[in-house]
Amino acid sequence: MFQASWHGEYPVYRGANMVIVDRSTCTLQEWRHFDTHAVINDPAAQLRDYLQGLTDGTVLVGVSCDEASKELDSAEATLSALGADVSDVGWRGAWAFVAEIGDPSKTVLDKELTETAANARQPQVNAFFGGA
Repeated sequence: MFQASWHGEYPVYRGANMVIVDRSTCTLQEWRHFDTHAVINDPAAQLRDYLQGLTDGTVLVGVSCDEASKELDSAEATLSALGADVSDVGWRGAWAFVAEIGDPSKTVLDKELTETAANARQPQVNAFFGGA
């Protein structure tokens, strides 16, 4: 996934990529990138704060790219609260999820814990959320 996305219409970048989807039109409403491989400006804290600021009912897609685990610690509890526990994903492992903010029971998560596993199979998710 991440290799192809670097050159695609909607590129993703190293770290954690978050996309808000308009549930009535199923289109991209907002895209944010958090380079959780870098140490500069505490990207995991920025990700945590961003996620905590989303309103209930928001449909969020999260996708890791290249290496997202190195500096993710500050956001792991918030991700877990969404139903996306990625705390066990190691160096260059991969994850993808779709969540409805406020209802972690609807979260669909797929992950590969290691670089070897992620290179063999990239995580994929399918989810359905009714229109607003």
